[in-house]
Amino acid sequence: MTLDDIAAAVDGEILVGLPFDPELKYGFASDLMSDVLTLAEPQILLITGLTNPQAVRTAEMADIPVILFVRGKRPQPETMELARQIGIALLLSPYTMFDACGLLYKIGLQGLGKIPPLQSQQR
Repeated sequence: MTLDDIAAAVDGEILVGLPFDPELKYGFASDLMSDVLTLAEPQILLITGLTNPQAVRTAEMADIPVILFVRGKRPQPETMELARQIGIALLLSPYTMFDACGLLYKIGLQGLGKIPPLQSQQR
């Protein structure tokens, strides 16, 4: 799935593009960046309402090429500039997180399915 596919599905606006169009296969929605750091799959779209630079830094560490901000929450200028510098695309959608996920799933973006519990949570 391309940036244009995602933007069309969620009435989105591309805030920061990339010189290439990444092919995205999975979506992951969270406002907890610690949860995002547990991901190990490539080609993930991060869907979040967290618009500060921490979201971009987290995506960088998790090798996530695209962030979709939901609920019409526009990121701060420093967040957009950081994304440009690092090479992470940013999109904005007026939909809630739940609705954005549903719309993307409907056009073929996959979820990660069941995620096994972390060792520390099993005790």
